[in-house]
Amino acid sequence: MKRVPLLIALSCNLAIASLTTAQQPKSNFTMEALYGPHSVGFRVVLQYDYTRSYRRVDVEGNLVMGERARPIQTLIWYPAQVDKSAKPMLYGRYLDLLATEDNFTLEEHKREAGVMSRLRSDYFLKNYEREKVQVTRAYQDARPEAGHFPVVVYAASLSAPAFENSDLCEYLASHGYLVIASPDMGAHTRGMTQDLEGIAAQVGDIEFLIGYLQKIPEADLSHIAVAGYSWGGLTNMFAAMNDDRISALVGLDGAIRYRAELVKQAEDVKLLDPNKLTAAFLYLSSKPYTMEELNQLKWGTSYSFMNELRYNDYYFVQSPTMIHAEFSSWFIRFREDQYFTESSPAEVCQSFGWMARYLLQFLNAYLKNDATALQFLKNDPDKNSVPRHLLTVDMREAFHPAANLPDFARELAAQGFDKATEIYEKAKKSNPAFKLDENAVNHWGYALMDIGPSKAVAVFKLNVAMYPESANTYDSLAEAQEAAGDKTGAIANYHKSLQLNADNDHAKGRLKELESAKP
Repeated sequence: MKRVPLLIALSCNLAIASLTTAQQPKSNFTMEALYGPHSVGFRVVLQYDYTRSYRRVDVEGNLVMGERARPIQTLIWYPAQVDKSAKPMLYGRYLDLLATEDNFTLEEHKREAGVMSRLRSDYFLKNYEREKVQVTRAYQDARPEAGHFPVVVYAASLSAPAFENSDLCEYLASHGYLVIASPDMGAHTRGMTQDLEGIAAQVGDIEFLIGYLQKIPEADLSHIAVAGYSWGGLTNMFAAMNDDRISALVGLDGAIRYRAELVKQAEDVKLLDPNKLTAAFLYLSSKPYTMEELNQLKWGTSYSFMNELRYNDYYFVQSPTMIHAEFSSWFIRFREDQYFTESSPAEVCQSFGWMARYLLQFLNAYLKNDATALQFLKNDPDKNSVPRHLLTVDMREAFHPAANLPDFARELAAQGFDKATEIYEKAKKSNPAFKLDENAVNHWGYALMDIGPSKAVAVFKLNVAMYPESANTYDSLAEAQEAAGDKTGAIANYHKSLQLNADNDHAKGRLKELESAKP
């Protein structure tokens, strides 16, 4: 066999490599932010939430005979240990997941048709062949890296797949985060419904994922963030209302800003309360909308829930070069060229990269207590080397304490219970509407009675200051003063209670005994 000279062989290999590279179709998307030091593992867990039912009938109206519990297709990105011989996944692995989002038992031969159906409905079919061969940063089922990593729960946009921001999830995992996500599905159908029932469905999925994290040894459950895009950037606020273990929130142009009518409806039935949201909040915003655009989109413009937030550190990062859809790398990848009118794909990816950097620094600041990251957030963008035209940053520090019982209790634990009324008066100056629930404070005071009447007296005095027209607050205060040995104070407050409610038999009985025993 004739030996090929080494120089010629090398030249041939380089030519083949160049040809292969040239033949490889180029995606619209590139991550313009530096990946971190960790390799990225990826795995899929198919599981059911047996506390909720899902589909009663199929698309043809036939009764579903199989498993009817809610399917949760769970995607997990994590820091991993990767062998040198391992090859990263292709993007097509993510696309394959479209077929089994809510049907885990779909026969293999029907899955390709299922993927095509989902892509066709999302007008992405044209670029399928190009994108499925793109190399990702993730390694399928790689061995997890040892350690405990802060958690990011990703909440997908309206009816979107769990991997709609897989590039962002890979990026965060490479920087030492465990990211978990599931598809956005309605309560009983694959399509999400834009109502309170739909919100409750995705909130339930977020709660399910947080519960599942108990089974992942690498998950640091003391540091949890929820990042949501569009619709997911609305539901994540509701999730934080239900679970104060969520210490950081990210809205990727979240619908909390745009769906005023739905947010107001939720507030009216006490499903959402700005006074109870204390998680640090980063809102990454697209270009400003004109009044004409907002009216055309039929979004309410008279109310902003975000303006009501007072008790969390709040960062508003706006990119005038980005539109709403560009906060999803899935959309950027499949977007038709003619839609890149104001910015080229490269410019869109540059803006996306800066948004990813700010998201990472926010998580580092609030989940990893990184002082350098916190300073980055507070810097003028110029100081962070951000091109001047790309984004603006505004921030507002939280007022303390928040108008909820746990936060107020923590403040008293730090400053002393004797400062309760003083702290309330200061808080009221910042927010004239500041007030804690009367019944909750009353229960708190009685719970303190067993520990020490002095703390109970301080809490009941706080309740009197907040609700001076309530007979019950004076009655409870008098009872605590009596237990503390302050009979004079107790008698005075029992009388005040009777002035407000002459039928208060408890106050009458106690006064009769106390006053008859006076020297």
